[in-house]
Amino acid sequence: MNIKHYTYRVTWSPEDNEHVGNCVEFPSISWLAKTPEAALRGVQKVVREAVADMLANGESVPEALAERQYSGEFKVRIPSQVHRRLVLAAAEQGVSLNRLASAKLASS
Repeated sequence: MNIKHYTYRVTWSPEDNEHVGNCVEFPSISWLAKTPEAALRGVQKVVREAVADMLANGESVPEALAERQYSGEFKVRIPSQVHRRLVLAAAEQGVSLNRLASAKLASS
């Protein structure tokens, strides 16, 4: 388990007037610091401690998003009117509904 494979983000927090470091795989963990570098180091330290604690207690540790395998498929439920409009748009463009939906998602 390499904690550096987790997905980290550092953003500015106007409320705290500091940078906040977060880890996507551990949404309840964050770290505030004056610099982005310190926020990243801080959140990585807390994640390292959390992982060590989880392992010591026999708990399962979250898999890093970067290490997961993705099938390229997921199901989405949409209103029937939206489905109809998408099918019509795909037909008008001469592409499959999957290709149209993929292009729309990719442009978001």
